[in-house]
Parts: sequence; structure tokens; C-alpha cells
Amino acid sequence: MGFTFHLMKTEKEAGARLGKIITARGEFETPAFIPVGSQATIKSMTSDDLIEIGVEIISNNSYHLYLRPGHRTIEQLGGLHRFMDWNRPILTDSGGYQIFSLGQLREISTDGVTFQSHIDGSRHFISPKIAIEIQRSLGADIIMCLDECIPYPVSYEYAQRSTALTTEWARQCKESLRGNGQALFGIVQGGTFEDLREKSARELRKIGFDGYAIGGLGVGESREVMCRMVSRTAPLLPQESPRYLMGLGKPEDLIDAVMGGVDLFDCVIPTRNARNGMLFTSSGKLVIKNARHATDERPVEEGCGCYTCRHHSRAYLRHLYMARETLALRLNTIHNLYYYVHLIKQLREAIRQDRLLDFCQKWQKKRKEKDDL
Repeated sequence: MGFTFHLMKTEKEAGARLGKIITARGEFETPAFIPVGSQATIKSMTSDDLIEIGVEIISNNSYHLYLRPGHRTIEQLGGLHRFMDWNRPILTDSGGYQIFSLGQLREISTDGVTFQSHIDGSRHFISPKIAIEIQRSLGADIIMCLDECIPYPVSYEYAQRSTALTTEWARQCKESLRGNGQALFGIVQGGTFEDLREKSARELRKIGFDGYAIGGLGVGESREVMCRMVSRTAPLLPQESPRYLMGLGKPEDLIDAVMGGVDLFDCVIPTRNARNGMLFTSSGKLVIKNARHATDERPVEEGCGCYTCRHHSRAYLRHLYMARETLALRLNTIHNLYYYVHLIKQLREAIRQDRLLDFCQKWQKKRKEKDDL
């Protein structure tokens, strides 16, 4: 079975959508949050951990896996699913963002980009065709076009040239992908310029993709500008295709984007913050290293169904974190991913029952302004 997307419902009072994506390795409802496992691992998590949490799809990064251990190595070992023992859908980013944020000495042309590895300084060239070949070797279910992530701030002229380049690369990526069952998503760029975003979306629609991503945000612009770009871009994308907001994932960002009609999200925030000792709750953020938790017998959040909250106290989690025990990273990550998966499930149910606005208002009211509980 190939890739299909079914739009099941559009929320009456807002633009939120309830959908279902079907791939050869399983199906899942949208909106959906995609945990990031750049190096073929969600840091500190096993596949069983992720399944117990309720994760249905993960993302890996082509840039990192191309450099180490190499996409051909992974292909020889049976592809990503077998390599990391994950039998559910996988999305791979083309690595465009990493090339432009980590790579050194970039040389960009319509043919592709030459860059220097952040690992050992070796030089590499990736074209749109090579980006597709890498992702084909990895065997992901959903793959991304090569794009240039526009920095912020930047001149209109630079953003205009870069957006045109991303469109040309998208065209070459589409021509390079031929009938292997992988779904290809185009990436809307344009920086913080609404007319460029509109032009990018219009031209990608003409090329035609299985899904469409909104890229190039969360790179330094204000939250107000970011929200405006998302709200203006999402309606420009086809109703019958999934919409994917790349790299943005604070809980409030997810809620705003769901309200605006976005279907898919990925972000390192829940896992990275877990490793830094910051935990999410329905009332706000909890910094586990703070001394007030040293003798606190409560779980991170009362009523939370995750393994961490069912078995361990804040005091124990603080002890592990202060002692630099690796178990702290795992337990914190379990909780944060569970929080995200559960939040998305609540949003889906609210859309299903036509009570999304009420849910969002109650969610915002419960949140506290302070960063620790």
C-alpha cells in the first residue's frame, strides 16, 4: 500500500483539521507530533519505550546519517526500520537545515550545495538528485525535498533568490523520485515575506507533491511573525494534502498551528529540554534541578499516565539529575514525549467533538506564567 491522506473533518469554528495518513508501515491520525531522532535514535529511548508512550511516527535526519554511518551502510543493513528496530512510519528530512546551520564553507548553485562536514571537515556535494538517492537508500516512508533554509534577518533580495532556488531544487527532486512507494513533500520557503511565501506555495502546488511543509521558521524571528507566516501559508496549501510545520514545537506553537490548519509537527524541544531537566506539565514548566523538589514526593504531574509519573517522585528525578545519572535523561524524556503525545490526542478529540476553541481556552487558562511549579 502506498501513501494516502484522508481529510476526515475540518473544525467548524477554526481551520483545524482531523485526518488520517496511511503508509505501507501503518496508519496514524493527524494532527500528529513527530519526535526527532536525527541519528536514528530518539535519544535514550528504545522502540518499546516509544510504542508504550503512544508514538506512531518518528523522524530521522539525512544529513547526519549520510555523514555517519553512511546511507549505503544503512541500506546494506536493511534500511532504517530494520537498523533501528522501528516498524512504524519514518519521515526523513533532506538535511537542508543542517547543511546550512552546521556545514561550513558552503558553495550553492542550482545544481546543489558543496559543504564541509561539521564532524571532520571533509567536503561533500549534495544535489537534489543525491538528496533523493540518500533518502531512498534509508528507506523512509515520507521524504523531503532539498531546500535552503533562509536565515533571519535577511534582505528581500536574498530571500527571493533563495526561495527560487528551493523551488528549482523541488522540481529536480520530484523528477528524481520514481515509483518506489515513498511520499515526497515539498517545502515552502520565503523567509518572513508573505508574498514570497505565497509564490513558493503556488509554485510547489504546480509541481505537485504528496504533502507540503512550511519550513524556514523558528530561526530568530519573533513569535508574532512566526505565527503570522504559518497562518498565512497553511491556507495556501492543498486541502487534500497533509501540511507539515517543520522544527517548531512549543506546546503553544502546536496549539496555534493546529488552529491554523497544520497537520504534522516535529521538534527537538521535548527531548532536548528533558535532557536539560525541564519538564512539561499542563500547568506550566517544571525545572527538576530546583532545590524545592529535593523532598517532594509528588510525581511530575498528578494524573499523568506516563511510566515516570506512575513510578517516581520529583525528589527521585531531581536526585538522578543532580547526580548526572543517565536514567534521569530517559525518565525525563519519557515524561515529556508522553505529554506531547497526550496533548495532540486531546486536540484531535476536541476537533472530533467540535469543542476545539473551548479546549484551547481552558488549556491557556490553566497554564501559569512562571517557569517552575
